[in-house]
Amino acid sequence: MRQIFLLLFSFFSFAQQTQKVDFKIAYGNISINAVEKKVYGSVKYVFEVKEAIDTIKIDAQRMTFTDVIINNKEVRFFNSGKTLNLFEGFKKGKNTIVFLYEAFPKQTMYFNNQINNLQIWTQGQGKYTSHWFPSFDDVNEKVVFNMNITFDKAYNVLSNGILKEVYKFNDKKIWKYKMQKPMSSYLLAIAIGDFRNKVVASKSGIPLQLFIQPKDTAKFESTYRYSKEIFDFLEEEIGLKYKWQIYKQIPVEDFLYAGMENTSATIFSEDFVVDDIGFNDRNYVNVNAHELAHQWFGDLVTAKSGKHHWLQEGFATYYALLSERQIFGDDYFYHQLYRSSLQLRNAVETDTIPMMNEKASSLSFYQKGAWALHYMREKIGAKLFRKAVQNYLKKHQFKNVETSDFLAEVKKVAPTFDSNNFKKTWLEDYHFPTEIANDLLKKNQFIQTLFQTQQLGNNSFAENNENYKAILNSTVFYPIKTEVLYQIKAIPFQEKKELLNLALQTNDIKVRQAVAEFTADIPFKFKVHYETLLDDASYETKEIAFMNLWKNFPESRNEYLTKAQNWIGGNDKSLRILFLTFYILSTEGESQEKTNYYNELVEYTSSKYETSVRENAIINAFTINDKETTVLKNLVNTTTHYKWQFSKFGREKIRELLKFEVYKSLFQNMLPTLSENEKYQLQKLLIEK
Repeated sequence: MRQIFLLLFSFFSFAQQTQKVDFKIAYGNISINAVEKKVYGSVKYVFEVKEAIDTIKIDAQRMTFTDVIINNKEVRFFNSGKTLNLFEGFKKGKNTIVFLYEAFPKQTMYFNNQINNLQIWTQGQGKYTSHWFPSFDDVNEKVVFNMNITFDKAYNVLSNGILKEVYKFNDKKIWKYKMQKPMSSYLLAIAIGDFRNKVVASKSGIPLQLFIQPKDTAKFESTYRYSKEIFDFLEEEIGLKYKWQIYKQIPVEDFLYAGMENTSATIFSEDFVVDDIGFNDRNYVNVNAHELAHQWFGDLVTAKSGKHHWLQEGFATYYALLSERQIFGDDYFYHQLYRSSLQLRNAVETDTIPMMNEKASSLSFYQKGAWALHYMREKIGAKLFRKAVQNYLKKHQFKNVETSDFLAEVKKVAPTFDSNNFKKTWLEDYHFPTEIANDLLKKNQFIQTLFQTQQLGNNSFAENNENYKAILNSTVFYPIKTEVLYQIKAIPFQEKKELLNLALQTNDIKVRQAVAEFTADIPFKFKVHYETLLDDASYETKEIAFMNLWKNFPESRNEYLTKAQNWIGGNDKSLRILFLTFYILSTEGESQEKTNYYNELVEYTSSKYETSVRENAIINAFTINDKETTVLKNLVNTTTHYKWQFSKFGREKIRELLKFEVYKSLFQNMLPTLSENEKYQLQKLLIEK
């Protein structure tokens, strides 16, 4: 109870502060020390005191301060370790504060150095910018941020807004960024690295600045495919011009999430930097559109609290789907809605928190939020929906909102729309209205055909065979064809042979991948046909096909190794690691080549590589030698990584190994060779009960 009281007190105290004090403009003049992982410099805020207040607080996690000056006079202050508390020197009306600070951020700003490829970047949402820059955790305090950032001249430094000037300062450079409009502090961002960029003009004249690492320039087009089309579509569909002067997109390695919509400067995961083949497996299009939509829904208009978070994520998810509809067509759009409807329907068994609750799941905020908007758009019509959204954004731009603010604008343009029932059904009830959703889905002919095809599963194969042939010979969207392949998975090969050949002849990547996936036992007479999957433009298909062929045809394994020896795969090097593992395990005796391949695999487990590479390599290295000291040490190193998904993988793997005495001994013996942080993490695991 005491913790709840303190949290509520903190929330209400800051809510009261935003009513009485308005911070207008921030001028940051900071330097970043990559070796010490330190941020330091000066900050100036211009603020207005609207009502009498005893103490003004600026959020600042574990920072030190000196030379605090308000209105040109040095003042006393209190540093709580979480906030800079000001209690003298300010007056009603306009004020300025200037101070020096230093911080060693433990989160929010991340220092990533892989194979001499230094990157530094920030993630403010959910982590709080106040860990690296004195600012405001309360999203209702919106400020115009202007940043001067000093760093090594060999790198490129990116931040929000327009880059006004870059000039040399000794062996460094200073990058000067300026913004014109206010935003919440969690949207303040920095990204530092070796980046190149290309600028494309949107239809409305906004510069779209697309960044890439030099090593990835060949992947530029496939990574940013449709970026201009998405931007132009969203400006037109939303009906309100983009407000932030410039739009940058920056891929970074080992990012915590898929992407983050920092105002005018989206940072996204290197996982989405793909070549033409990788594009077919997982591309940036949806994330690209989602983060761009946030520039309106989240950045321009920001939810007042977590209870209304769907106003950001639901809108961004839905407008990303609308963007994909524009690019890939209606069938794709409805298939994505159908897939999310299945997730939402199944989730209610364990997820009982409604969407208008700050503790709601991401699935609710994102997918159910998108569904709620789709229902509304279908009910009142696209034209009125667009008008309501446009009015909502215009009225509340650069401000904070609640759900009632949006529904009020809907009511104005569509008076007969039952917003109370909408709120009750979609926002306040944790159940998903499957029947309503299915009725909306059935407006699309593809979905009708998909539902009909699913019903074929109740018939015998003999009854369905001709229907199956007709479907595979047709031009229907691929999920209907993959549904057929799923239904015949258990049918004897001789009976379904013709259907499998028809599926391969479609030359559809997803349909052919379904053949690879659903044909685990490959008869010799089908071997040559199945082997064509090794040449498909999909890394996922290649991997599935290789493993199935390896299992079914031991006598051809050398041929498959020869085929795969130059494969790399995506950023996770999945196909390279596959080849190394299978070569080492299948080759008898010792040779220099085998040793080199083993050393290469072990090298991929090290901190020189991205976490997706390391995790895959660690798993595979253990299948070869589960007591390799270097791999075990690199496994311990995973527990110190800032990316929680990866450190969790490391901890769980070590816990699994510690069930055996031999590993306890191995880990204890390596303690003296570990760094202090590694030692601390391993010791915690060793003493766990």
